[in-house]
Amino acid sequence: GEKQTYQTALTASAISLILILIQDVFALLYGAPGQIVFAPWLVSGDYTVYISFRLDELGLIMSTLVAFISFLTIKFSVNYMHRENGFQRFFLIMCLFNSALLILMMAGNATMAFIGWEFAGVSSYLLIAYAFDRDNATANANQAFITNRIGDAGFILAIALSFFWLGGVEWTDILKQDNDLSNLQTGLIVFGFLLAALVKSAAVPFSPWITKALEGPTPSSAIFYGSLMVHAGIYLLIRIEPLILQDPAILPLIFIVGLITTAYGFFSGLVQTDIKSTLVFSVISQIGILLMLCGLGWFYIATIYLVLHSIWRAYQFLLAPSHMHLMSRPTRSVSRLLQRNNWLYTASLQRFWLDHISNWLFTKPIQRMSRDMRAFDEKVVNKIVGLPGEASSISSLDQLETKNTIGKAQGIAGSSMQWLASIFGWFEEHLVLKSGGEGLMKLIHHLGAYVSQIEILLSQPRYLLLLIITTFVVIL
Repeated sequence: GEKQTYQTALTASAISLILILIQDVFALLYGAPGQIVFAPWLVSGDYTVYISFRLDELGLIMSTLVAFISFLTIKFSVNYMHRENGFQRFFLIMCLFNSALLILMMAGNATMAFIGWEFAGVSSYLLIAYAFDRDNATANANQAFITNRIGDAGFILAIALSFFWLGGVEWTDILKQDNDLSNLQTGLIVFGFLLAALVKSAAVPFSPWITKALEGPTPSSAIFYGSLMVHAGIYLLIRIEPLILQDPAILPLIFIVGLITTAYGFFSGLVQTDIKSTLVFSVISQIGILLMLCGLGWFYIATIYLVLHSIWRAYQFLLAPSHMHLMSRPTRSVSRLLQRNNWLYTASLQRFWLDHISNWLFTKPIQRMSRDMRAFDEKVVNKIVGLPGEASSISSLDQLETKNTIGKAQGIAGSSMQWLASIFGWFEEHLVLKSGGEGLMKLIHHLGAYVSQIEILLSQPRYLLLLIITTFVVIL
């Protein structure tokens, strides 16, 4: 079924590209449509989320870029993935990713942009773990997924604050100049979007996840981490340019993060010995340059640079397998700058220890928390609801149904009386009729044990930080 699969994927991506090109021609002749609102999608009290699209100059440029590179990458993947296990799965996820980025680029509000943002993240996770029978692939996918959840939290925070303070999440509401927000309120909304952008674009200190993401097939590496998804964070900053300019104090922070990211990518790339790692560190350094341009307020230049860099980097990544086959000389020697500075060479070789720091700060706490939640389910929740530790719920249900000590009744009144009789019968058998109130005391001891388990789990130091963060969110 390979032929049918790739023909479907190619046709879908080609139709997307053709429709966007038609819209581009229409925009050149009659002007960009701008904000288009179709209908309400979600309504809850005073809050409404619309199905809307923002087809302005930026949205059309980025949508055309996404559709064009996605079409070329899917075409390239036909021969590259031939006879690979999971061929259909690969093209399915690539089409999902293509649609996700198109939603992100054309979204008319922050919530629709977040939908595209999340689907792109899920696609990334599935393709990093493409070879899911390898432990390294699944571990790297988990690290990338966990790290990106930090950025998602920032995005959700920005959406929530926009609802609370602006009454909506349409880009026209968020980006208008006379929104009567204080500097603190504007700064908090910008901070949420900025955190999401820094994580998605793999800026320092979130850079290590993108080097782990190279575990997936080369075409997905090209489109995800070389050209398109890695630039999604920069696109988000360009999109909220009017909001950022309302609080210029954030610009120096963006510039400093960009400068550090550029240095990290440049020096780490000097000591890499394989082409894909070298290219991805080059991408990180270029992301830093784009952040510096945004920090200087040169968002239009950043847009042009983003488009050119996306096209060039997609070409390089797709050509990487050919380079690996055509190489006939040893890897280049260490640069003279690193030869003269052993400490810098060691730091570059260790990637400035950012991988270990990121793993310690982001990945391991989440993994430990998930283990604690599983332990909580096994030791507390399962026992409270009556599920044995090693028995399945089906066997427990079977035991409950086969133990029938009360006669059958008919009608609503009879069924109600039977239900009450069953409750009182259980109460008498397990609590009252036990000698000396032993059953009741045992129940109290069990409840005390459950409370002790909860206290032990919540006494872990990491939950203190979680409690502080939760309190901070509630106060905001």
